Amino acid sequence: MSDNFLIDEPVEGVRRITFNRPEAMNAFTFPMYQELLDLLGEIKFDPRVRVVILTATGRGFCTGHDLKAGGAPDWVPEGLGKAYNSRYSMSVIASIPVAIRNLPQPVICGINGTVAGMAMGFTLAADISVAASSAKFVNSIHNAGSGAELGVSYMLPRAVGVQRAAEMLLTARPVLADEAERIGLVLKTVPDEELQDACLAIARNIVVNVPMGIWVTKQSLWANQNAGSLEQAIEFESRGVFIAQSMEDKTEKQKSFFEKRPPVFSFK
Repeated sequence: MSDNFLIDEPVEGVRRITFNRPEAMNAFTFPMYQELLDLLGEIKFDPRVRVVILTATGRGFCTGHDLKAGGAPDWVPEGLGKAYNSRYSMSVIASIPVAIRNLPQPVICGINGTVAGMAMGFTLAADISVAASSAKFVNSIHNAGSGAELGVSYMLPRAVGVQRAAEMLLTARPVLADEAERIGLVLKTVPDEELQDACLAIARNIVVNVPMGIWVTKQSLWANQNAGSLEQAIEFESRGVFIAQSMEDKTEKQKSFFEKRPPVFSFK
């Protein structure tokens, strides 16, 4: 593991991934994309990780790709033209929001400072985002002569509505923390010094629930955004309920509730 990411478990069952390039406002290099994907891949198959927190050191959450010292994508074959190089590069980078959304564990983004460029895809793919008062969302894609990327044009309208998304995507106007909360871009805004505690408070309220129940609830939440009907959504939920209620952990949750103690799950 490189120094670009700090990994800890501040609460049992909570894995915190902290971007750690504060000198570059946590802009990503090419090796960092693959490293983050590897971390998410490990977590996906570890049921003892119940919640994931993504946050960062320094004054910025992430300012997108490092245009000065980003390196080169080592997964792209040599000798290719620009179009192929770009396509192969983006195929890996753009898989990060999908990996975040597809984790069975809920993902909480603790947003400290500036979010710019492709980093918007990280925060939008999370299940819950909490912003520090210093947070600022900047659509910097036009500065790079680019366009919407990493699924932002899909996720942003679903978060804030089409017209607000259009304004954010078609201009470079920054959205500050208080507005981000008002329009639903983040769940809430807290003082900078309270950001980590706010994320951990939410995480603690999640980890006391049946692991499989959380898994299928997250799956239903996002899959049903595109359900064709109420009946389809209910049917999908019902299948998840059957799976969750077949677990021994369901009985443990009920016992712990009546005995007024924290549950001890066995993942069975």
